[in-house]
Amino acid sequence: MLHGTGGDENSLLPLAEMIDPESAVLSVRGNVLENGMPRFFRRLAEGMFDEEDLIYQTQEFHRFLDDAAKEYQFDRNNIVAIGYSNGANIAASLLFLMNDSLKGAILHHPMVPIRGIPLPNLTGTDVFIGAGTNDTRIGGTSRIVGGGRGICGDPLGKLRTPIDNHRG
Repeated sequence: MLHGTGGDENSLLPLAEMIDPESAVLSVRGNVLENGMPRFFRRLAEGMFDEEDLIYQTQEFHRFLDDAAKEYQFDRNNIVAIGYSNGANIAASLLFLMNDSLKGAILHHPMVPIRGIPLPNLTGTDVFIGAGTNDTRIGGTSRIVGGGRGICGDPLGKLRTPIDNHRG
């Protein structure tokens, strides 16, 4: 479970319960602070990522998942990330940069994390994107799932609702 800016490891726990009350849950607090609010990586301005920090934090988070799987004895190859906004962006970055880091992802209001790189082969990776049609920050989001399949087996699982990033 990966919260948005200003959230914490408890923010999305009710969502985890709704999705699958039987699943083990690892919920993480972002280790970067912006004006006192936890995030998973720095940004330069609203909607503008510090790509150097994003890459570094993605690699660190990947190693954290490796270590957590050993410590808590769960299957490292069976992780489905559920993220909102900044949390969805770090999950998308894992999909972009760390081959086979996630079995799947449920991304609420993500942005394309890194532009100008070849899209990864996500064949066999279940990805769902929930985004608002009024969310001006998510343009081009569908690039995230190149080659992946949606959670229902379709080429892309994507839901757009008439909300923005702050109301969903």
